[in-house]
Amino acid sequence: MGNMMEPGQTVYFEGQYMPVEEANVSIMTHSFNYGTGLFEGIRGYYSSDEDNVLIFRLPEHVDRMVRNFNVLCMDISETPEDLANICVELVRRSSFREGVYIRPICYKSELSLGPRLDGVESRFCCYVIKLGDYCDIESGLDVVVSSWRRLSDNAIPSRAKSIGSYINSSLASTEAKQAGFDEAIFLREDGTVAEGSAMNLFMVLDGQLVTTPPTADILVGITRNTVIELAQNELGLEVIERPIARTELYVCDEVFFCGTGAQVAPVRSVDRRLVGGGQPGPVSRQLQELYFRVVRGKIDKYRSWCTAVY
Repeated sequence: MGNMMEPGQTVYFEGQYMPVEEANVSIMTHSFNYGTGLFEGIRGYYSSDEDNVLIFRLPEHVDRMVRNFNVLCMDISETPEDLANICVELVRRSSFREGVYIRPICYKSELSLGPRLDGVESRFCCYVIKLGDYCDIESGLDVVVSSWRRLSDNAIPSRAKSIGSYINSSLASTEAKQAGFDEAIFLREDGTVAEGSAMNLFMVLDGQLVTTPPTADILVGITRNTVIELAQNELGLEVIERPIARTELYVCDEVFFCGTGAQVAPVRSVDRRLVGGGQPGPVSRQLQELYFRVVRGKIDKYRSWCTAVY
């Protein structure tokens, strides 16, 4: 994303609030050496009507992180309520009146050698930066199926947003961009579709919204769950979770990515083959418009998904 923090901006680091310049880890830190950390990405949207920043689905992000502590054998002193409060407090202290991105991280903080998880101390830290659009969400993305395969759940589980596993995402995304594409699509080892490099994938086919299931080596995305609920409740669409074959991406009516970073991002071509009419389709556009109304607190029915900062 490339966004830098403001000098002197407050972060939360190992139990206290402090300026970002003082929040440093040793080169011997376990997570720096072995990638043994978990993170979340959480957005806050500025509502000009309310002059407030609304953090989207904060409890769900905290819940996912805490559940994934089990995967990496993590235990920290902060409660889930503490984690949510820290996220809100950091945005409040930033005084930002614009879109923000919150990055909570739980990491193995010991200065110790050895690639193990149990019995290694964990600590929590968090920071916030300004963030607008992560990718082009208007004209449609040109994407390519990556030569890199998605990590298997039985190797490095994608359902846990672990620091080390994002090497997999970085390889696929870099390959795509070096070849002139906007983004990559991962296949699983069996050749079926998993997701994008760091976002979930949906396609529209025969009037149905289709996405890969939680067992398809994907991150079980909170934006993904949001899209499913909006599609069913607001658009009356049937949502099918099933394996997707690569060639279905060539013959379907629409494809789009979704995620905290990507938001709802339509795809216009896959492997240089136009999807539908080669421009964002009607379902993608409707869901995108709905999504942005929801995250800015404009639909009362979903207002509980928004946590006001100020």
